[in-house]
Amino acid sequence: MFSNPEFWVGVAFLAFVALLLYYGVPALIGKSLDDRAAAIRKDLEDTRRLKDEAQALLNDYRRRKEEAAKEADAIIAQARSEAMALAAETRGGIKEMLERRTKIAEEKIARAEAQAVGEVRSAAIDAAVAASERLISTKLDAANANTLIDQGIKELKKKLG
Repeated sequence: MFSNPEFWVGVAFLAFVALLLYYGVPALIGKSLDDRAAAIRKDLEDTRRLKDEAQALLNDYRRRKEEAAKEADAIIAQARSEAMALAAETRGGIKEMLERRTKIAEEKIARAEAQAVGEVRSAAIDAAVAASERLISTKLDAANANTLIDQGIKELKKKLG
């Protein structure tokens, strides 16, 4: 038995295992494995937490993107309606301006016509007076003048009376 090498390998093995147990190597290995498992568990929890935060951020960015798109659509719609209102207002303003300018031009034309008619009348009156003065100075004597004055007075009385 003591000469058998397998016996000594068994004794050496048992001594080695006893030495390992004496120094608490299995506890150290267990503790090391437990620490490693705890570290892995912590890493997994951190990873889950980061994943959840990333998902929350992604959802937040998607929501913001949708809100921004809605806001952009609203701004575009408002700009279109304002542009249409401005165009309608501008058309109305142009129409009113054209009507005002047409009215002003018609008033200027009417004043010019009235002034021209007045000038023509004035010129006709001046010409008639000048012609009358020439006729009267050449053909009217004192007797005819008195007759004309008397007729003018009678016509004036008829018109006034």
